[in-house]
Amino acid sequence: MNYETFKAIVADRIKDFLPEQYGDYEIRIQSVRKVNQKLDSLSLVPPEGKRAAVPSLYLNELYEEYLTGGDLNKVLLHTAETIEKGFQQAKTMGLGEMDLRKPEEHLVMMLVNTEQNKQLLKEVPNQPYQDLSIIYRWVVNSTLEGMSSFIVTNQLMEQLELSQKQIQQMAVENTKRMFPPTVRTMEEVIVGMIAEEGMPEELEQVMSNEDSSMYVISNAQGINGAVSMLYEETLHKVAEKIGGDIYILPSSTHEVLAVPAGGDPNELAEMVRGINQTQVAIEEQLSNQVYYYDKDLRTLSLATDTPYKELSRQENEAINAMKMEEASRANWERLLSVDAEPEDEWELEL
Repeated sequence: MNYETFKAIVADRIKDFLPEQYGDYEIRIQSVRKVNQKLDSLSLVPPEGKRAAVPSLYLNELYEEYLTGGDLNKVLLHTAETIEKGFQQAKTMGLGEMDLRKPEEHLVMMLVNTEQNKQLLKEVPNQPYQDLSIIYRWVVNSTLEGMSSFIVTNQLMEQLELSQKQIQQMAVENTKRMFPPTVRTMEEVIVGMIAEEGMPEELEQVMSNEDSSMYVISNAQGINGAVSMLYEETLHKVAEKIGGDIYILPSSTHEVLAVPAGGDPNELAEMVRGINQTQVAIEEQLSNQVYYYDKDLRTLSLATDTPYKELSRQENEAINAMKMEEASRANWERLLSVDAEPEDEWELEL
């Protein structure tokens, strides 16, 4: 079964797997631009046409699930259960009709790759930053278990009757309050990972006391934490710990790495690109470039300008043949195995 046939069948049959209470809801399939990619969104829209946050599933991912398992009914059942769970979550959070008051309590910043998201940036308020762009998200709900949010579009900005400058000011203040930046050594990250599986106390003490030349910059929740590189005081704190200028390596949209500046940054950029292509999901990739923070001038700039502006996840012989230093590979793979807390995607029906 090809993808287009799969889409049509899902749209036609999904209601058979949903409770009767959703009988008068509209099945809506539309192409939506998400970070780094364009996907087909499946949502169940209430008949009243009220402004509401509705859970979204992506048919591209459902089709992969179908190709893997080959059981269409199982995919439809799983899809229906996920939709039902989403509506129950919305009910719990009081989102029967989306309340757009007090945007200053909900707007936050996120960093995305400019070249990869050229079309998306035409549809959303944004602010350029190096080879990246700041976009804004409306946080529906945030707990220790994860976050629910949606991207702020130009249409929503008009609904809010706010200017882009006002949205930016609110998001700058709110992001730091809701998601304060964090700085951890690589050793602390590894200790935390191993501790979850059980780690001898003696080994934990040894690793905790190790001097580090690699720091992980993120936020307290580990979601979209790369935006913490916007805080100059955070970068300066790391530079003082390291004792000099630093390179910033964009590990993902969730965190960046800081290492002592020195050597050829283009070699680091090549390593970043290789790991992006083989280790990082396309929706979480940030950049193939490396950044330079000058400790004395307290400025951040691009250290590289490689031709690889766009992002991708295409494993091929050239990438597989890349030779990376084993220590660097080990450190990166350990870091990249730390999954961010789940972030549920929503669509706002205006």
